[in-house]
Amino acid sequence: PKSYPSYPSIIMSQVEVKAAPKSFARRDAIRALEKKAAAKWAAEKTFEVEVDPTKEKFMVTFPYPYMNGRLHLGHAFSLTKAEFTARYQRLLGKNVLFPFGFHCTGMPIQAAANKLKEEIATYGCPPVFPVEVEAAEEAPKEDKAAEQAVGGKFAGKKSKLVQKGQAGNKPMRQWDILSKMVPLEEIPEFADPMKWLNYFPPLGVEDLKEFGSAIDWRRSFITTSVSPVYDSFIRWQFNTLHRGNRIRSGFRPNVYSVKDKQVCADHDRSSGEGVGPQEYTIVKLEILSFPETSPLNHPALQGKKIYLAPATLRPETMYGQTNCFVLPEGEYGAFEFKNGEIMVMSERAALGLAHQDYALEWGKTLCHVKLTGQDLLGLPLKAPLATYEVIYTLPLMTISMGKGTGVVTSVPSDAPDDFVALKELKDKPLWREKFGLTTEMVEPFEVVPIIEIPGYGDKSAVTMCERLDIKSTKDKDKLKAAKDEVYLKGFYEGIMLVGECAGMKVCDAKPIVRKTLLEAGHALAYFEPESTVIGRSGDECVVALTDQWYLSYGDEQWRSLISTHIHSEAFNSYNAPLLESFDKAIAWLQEWACSREFGLGTQLPWDTKWVIDSLSDSTVYMALYTIAHRFFGGEADNLAGTNGCPCGISPEALTDEIYDYIFLRKPLPAGFSTTIETKLLDELRTEFEYWYPMDLRVSAKDLIPNHLTMCLYNHAEVWKDQPQLWPRGIYCNGHIMVDAEKMSKSKGNFLMLLESVEEFTADATRFALADAGDSLEDANFDRQVANQAITYLYNEEEWIRTVFADVAKGALRTGEECKTWMDRAFANEVDCLIEAAAADYSRMCYRDGIHRAWFDMIIVRDFYRDWSIRTNTPLHQEVILRFIYVLSVIMSPITPHWCEHIYAMFGHTTSVCTASWPQPTGPVDKTLRKEYVFFRDFLKNFRLGAIKTKVVAPKCAHVYLASTYEAQKIEVLQYMQTQCDTIGVFPATFVKDLKPWLEAQESLKVNTKGLMQFAAFMRDEAGERGVDALATVLPINQKAILEANRVYVLTALDLAEISFNDVEAEGVEIPGDKKKIALAVPGKPSFAIYCGTTGK
Repeated sequence: PKSYPSYPSIIMSQVEVKAAPKSFARRDAIRALEKKAAAKWAAEKTFEVEVDPTKEKFMVTFPYPYMNGRLHLGHAFSLTKAEFTARYQRLLGKNVLFPFGFHCTGMPIQAAANKLKEEIATYGCPPVFPVEVEAAEEAPKEDKAAEQAVGGKFAGKKSKLVQKGQAGNKPMRQWDILSKMVPLEEIPEFADPMKWLNYFPPLGVEDLKEFGSAIDWRRSFITTSVSPVYDSFIRWQFNTLHRGNRIRSGFRPNVYSVKDKQVCADHDRSSGEGVGPQEYTIVKLEILSFPETSPLNHPALQGKKIYLAPATLRPETMYGQTNCFVLPEGEYGAFEFKNGEIMVMSERAALGLAHQDYALEWGKTLCHVKLTGQDLLGLPLKAPLATYEVIYTLPLMTISMGKGTGVVTSVPSDAPDDFVALKELKDKPLWREKFGLTTEMVEPFEVVPIIEIPGYGDKSAVTMCERLDIKSTKDKDKLKAAKDEVYLKGFYEGIMLVGECAGMKVCDAKPIVRKTLLEAGHALAYFEPESTVIGRSGDECVVALTDQWYLSYGDEQWRSLISTHIHSEAFNSYNAPLLESFDKAIAWLQEWACSREFGLGTQLPWDTKWVIDSLSDSTVYMALYTIAHRFFGGEADNLAGTNGCPCGISPEALTDEIYDYIFLRKPLPAGFSTTIETKLLDELRTEFEYWYPMDLRVSAKDLIPNHLTMCLYNHAEVWKDQPQLWPRGIYCNGHIMVDAEKMSKSKGNFLMLLESVEEFTADATRFALADAGDSLEDANFDRQVANQAITYLYNEEEWIRTVFADVAKGALRTGEECKTWMDRAFANEVDCLIEAAAADYSRMCYRDGIHRAWFDMIIVRDFYRDWSIRTNTPLHQEVILRFIYVLSVIMSPITPHWCEHIYAMFGHTTSVCTASWPQPTGPVDKTLRKEYVFFRDFLKNFRLGAIKTKVVAPKCAHVYLASTYEAQKIEVLQYMQTQCDTIGVFPATFVKDLKPWLEAQESLKVNTKGLMQFAAFMRDEAGERGVDALATVLPINQKAILEANRVYVLTALDLAEISFNDVEAEGVEIPGDKKKIALAVPGKPSFAIYCGTTGK
């Protein structure tokens, strides 16, 4: 612009703040400009985009959040990765679509509504809850390492209860949860699930608008059959999958809620997301006899075989059984099953078996006798495959009744826990006598070798216990380490010594031995969740064999398609760990039950008694975004699309044939009749084909094993003939902590999105989220950073106003002819940072990006400003205004409201959102940059050195400059240049490899030690300064730079006098300390400080 306004339209220091305390004035001033920017975007419809064939498109999406409450900072953190990218890509000139929907499908809302209804019915309205409540039972800690070694699965480890701060020693009351989000008088209305759908999604829209999200709200919608357009789209998706034979039916093991009487998938859970069924083998140990006083001497058990029923993951080790363990205080039952057999186990395990088609009545247990582990001790048993004819039941105090059956078969040759427990009973007669055990029940039983493991012998458990000096069952950490090691080594490297599979690898023998046991009737298959799963209705889930419709994920041909895709040039995973996570998820994900008997959602088109689950209806809906604005329009009260359709199409007209025409390019069938005009259908098809595929999908890492992998699978089937429409990129981040702790209401660090905006402002919240981190590791939102960001933004705006005031007064220098070295160097640094920020943003490394775009920009500006003040030289107008302009644009993805405000100071009437990413004024001048870095580092190093001196004022200094190295060092540097990469990083073995090279050089070997030290020093220099540090001749004139800035050097370093001395100049006497002179190396001057009065 040719002229600049003297003052912006909002002057922060003049914002009137009557109600707020003075300390909030800065925050409120920023909030005022945020509201102004938001109003501008809304009025100008900045983020509403249409098809533009002249522009490259970019479509970014984010998994729609579940609407059982308001959005929180965890949502916001993941969302910012999409938000920042959308804004950055728009600055690159692309036509960017960022749509956003709201998820309501599944059990969470239905379960919450049911829970509230139950609380009101039980405790009144408003409810009066009991004062004393029972402590919530802590979920057992589970050791999964060994399980995973022998067939465990990919599973998430985070609990939603923990993530949401709802786990603790009090039962969660739905009324209390809602009381923190909605007016008390409205809470009873939430007993109706529809209230949730109408209440929270519009609030989500408002919260995200306050946050400054660059979303095209015309394309927003809610899910479930309440939204007829969405409902029709999901029906089409499932019919398409069904036609492709990707949806099948049959009995399959699934995690199951007994209370809800249906499968409990990931998003139907309060805790245990990512946990799947784990298959065990229950081995039947026949009880040969029992005392007359035993509870087993019961009329209902007369004449029936009774078995102890241990569950094992390693049936191939049954040859080594020496005894069976139970928990003395454990509660067991004698349960009758279909074949009339009686099995003794925990009630929890019996309930699981009852849901796996073993019970007399499906899902019901029949317990004839309840007893404790103490009642079972000393019983003689017949164990299938065991070497010993009879083994006995012994006590083990570390058994978890929350895992397996509560009965454990003992194989001390290969299970360290079993060996130590058996040895304790042998070594401690008084201990076994306490439980009524005789010598004959324990001492005759020696370890039976069954597996040979290289390096561990044929008794690996004994070997490991001796190596780790394990003496007691209380050595839990050591036992865990031993168990993990021998299980892993044994399974993959062990060789069977006994039985039908002798000579085979253990991993190959396992299925054969298991099959033998099952076919002989000595065992049965049993499933339970890998770890505890709690359903939304509050019950602990089991695994049930259910007649289900399921998606055939894991099909080898289907799996191969998506595996190939994510490893192709057509897909961007942004980092290697994410790709590894996808490989793991793709290998793990198998058949997925996709239907439920109740809950919110879309009915299965061909079997309407079923409702499609919440993960299965959220895999290709992103395609609907491309045309959604034609049906919903963006009004908060029309997210279901039932208050009028902008394009006039009735949802009933959206048949499979119509969707096939739009999304699959299929022609309408001959004779097909529709009320939709062909012209409109063609427009819808054009819009889809312009925007699709997704260029980027952003999510937290917990969705990798389910939603994101399913998304890839579904795209590969729906558009099986058009792989160019499959997702082009997926980015995942870790979870967010607040002040280095997990978000928790009890800790007071659980932040809702709107709460954060109101406390810190939108832009300061965004700033702190950008600074929080970018990897798959958990990031940290630091509230101190958010508060500091308020100060940064406020103070910078104040300074920028002074610059514009100086421009208006003509107080700055102008013209190319008056540019100094510092002007040019500063402008060149700005160009460098433009490129660096672009590189970071392109990689979605926003923490690095904000350091380039803000912190480094401010640092170079401060240096330039300090130079201006100390040399009494006005800033150069074009240079400093370009800095401000660049700052306003490259920071706009992070702090868009503030940048909109700064951008407007230049007189722009358009939005910063429509600006172009700034281009460098020309190719970055690398020599000028080296000069700048040299000058900057010289000042820094001088200050650090001056701290150590005791010289009194007036301080003076001799600076010693070298530009070339001596011959020996040049030879070493030339060698080093061949050993490092392009950025100056050396291999770890560099120093080790250097010595033999030096000793092989006739000209160098006499000075090996000194040159080794020199090389180590230069290696570190290269690490800091890059490969240029290894140059044999410095390409810049150090003395000229320092002389040109003599005035600044004197004032900045508080010196009375300074001399710059070329140590290589011939015939010139160099003043000062010869030791200091010898320390000068190219690019890193040495110096001597002395008192100007005494010369010392």
